Amino acid sequence: MSGHCSFGEMMIAAIARTVEDRTLAFHGYGSPLVQMALHVAKRTHAPGLALVAGATYGVNPRPPFLTPTSNDWALDRGAACALDIEELFDLAASGRVGRMFLSGLQIDRWGNCNVTRLGGERMTMKLPGGGGGCNLSCDVERVTLWTGGHRSPPDKAGRRRFRLVERCDFVTSLGHRGVDGRDRRALGHLGLGPQWLVTDLCLFDFDHDGHARVAALYPDVTLDEVRENTGFEIRTAATVGVIAPPSREVLEIIRSLDPLRVHEREVRSEDRHRRFEVAA
Repeated sequence: MSGHCSFGEMMIAAIARTVEDRTLAFHGYGSPLVQMALHVAKRTHAPGLALVAGATYGVNPRPPFLTPTSNDWALDRGAACALDIEELFDLAASGRVGRMFLSGLQIDRWGNCNVTRLGGERMTMKLPGGGGGCNLSCDVERVTLWTGGHRSPPDKAGRRRFRLVERCDFVTSLGHRGVDGRDRRALGHLGLGPQWLVTDLCLFDFDHDGHARVAALYPDVTLDEVRENTGFEIRTAATVGVIAPPSREVLEIIRSLDPLRVHEREVRSEDRHRRFEVAA
């Protein structure tokens, strides 16, 4: 095995580290990065994880490989059982889902996500919608957010279309504060809200106000790059760390489970050249 990993493998490892052992986690429908991260966590540091697959609702599947489509029944291979969608929502509403994963075309400083529409009073783009993300973001104990689109290069006119914004045009799933500024705790929701935001530039946590805060950078990224590509004024942890590359064990799992490199569909073409050294 080579002494380097790709950016996609780096991001999978970063997402996997947000998953605790002995919890129930749901990975949603469409992200191969998150699918891979949960299988990595289950096969390494979180053997007691109860993993609910996004398309089939299979519990603890062991697929032979990651398929090009996210609703392939091969992904359900080896599952102990399968849930109905009603059972998943009941588990969340009763406080028994420990973690889920959400993203959006817009993610704001409080961890709100928008996958519904762009534009203010006048809609400029219709988006796919959040499915059950609204309910689950309120009920699930902890949320990991992710996006591969943090880097926002300027267009020909020098304008940037930020993925990380000051305020979402529409809130599909709830972060730490609603559009009226009220803390989610004042709204009486069961879940604790977003804990981590993993992007192609850095790792955010959320401070005591519920505001996104840079906690660590990839080795090839500077804090100035994060500032340039973020639509809100960033806050930083007292010490900003460096995101560690995956171990060789994790790389072996990723490469054996994803021989077709399906996860790279979620990685921008300009990021596919990024390489990181892996310790022996």
